[in-house]
Amino acid sequence: MELSDKRVVVTGAAGLVGSHLADALADDNDVLAVDNLSKGSREAVPDGVEFAERDVRDEDDVAAVITEDVDAVFHFAAYTDTNYGDPRQLFEENGAMTYNVLERMREVGVDKLAFTSSSTVYGEAPMPTPEDYAPLEPISVYGSSKLADEGLVSTYAHSYGIQSWVYRFANIVGPRQRGTVVPDFIEKLLDDPETLEILGDGRQEKSYLHVEECIDAMTHVVEHADDDLNIYNLGTRTTTSVNAIADIVADVLGLDPEYEYTGGDRGWTGDVPKMRLSIEKLAALGWEPSLSSDEAVRRAAEGLAPEIRAERE
Repeated sequence: MELSDKRVVVTGAAGLVGSHLADALADDNDVLAVDNLSKGSREAVPDGVEFAERDVRDEDDVAAVITEDVDAVFHFAAYTDTNYGDPRQLFEENGAMTYNVLERMREVGVDKLAFTSSSTVYGEAPMPTPEDYAPLEPISVYGSSKLADEGLVSTYAHSYGIQSWVYRFANIVGPRQRGTVVPDFIEKLLDDPETLEILGDGRQEKSYLHVEECIDAMTHVVEHADDDLNIYNLGTRTTTSVNAIADIVADVLGLDPEYEYTGGDRGWTGDVPKMRLSIEKLAALGWEPSLSSDEAVRRAAEGLAPEIRAERE
């Protein structure tokens, strides 16, 4: 699908990936940014992009924004915290959001969907993990919810003609992000420049992809993959440890803190200690990241540090 002169709905458009995607698509498309602002910020939605404060858990709200004139939906709205305090709510409402979007698309004849899944659907899998790895055995309720959502997307792709692109993300980092390791370390060090608490043992090691490259990869996949259901890993060929993230953030802030560890080989129940996705399928489609995982983390920290400082002034 060529992403130009389209009417595009982006759910979760006030979040990290959604806001950057809405910005990228707005130059050549008519974009409607949708978010209930429960986590994202209205200020994150780019100037000049049409915005609707709607909740995709609500069928009437979904019906108000997905109409017959829409060409494609990028469905990013979700609970994304792998350690969310109410697992039942996360699982049930993530599924409800995806079902509501898909069923409304079927009702009004919108037949193009892009959906953000997660590397957590794989569980603790051999690395690098390809898209056809099986069996998929997630170890968190968040990963289980994303796998269930993928099942819904697959059903509507194969049974109702909704061509779909599913992205299994590595860790995405960049400006406007909150509640994950890079902004968390920045906030902690601004509060206490002398010490930094690190969850687990600091040796957890994962791939990090900068949000700008993530958006470029997503649009490339939509424009070049043309199966009924297209599943692609998005990540880097490299990884970064939590200790290395702490070092990078401290360096960006010009600090030299002592590290204090909570212990154990993972940060929380359901945390996958090591993750690296195979991106051979993505490379075969003609796209590879230009930044390593370390470089992505550093660029994210450099963008987030002044942003978070400004919020505190």
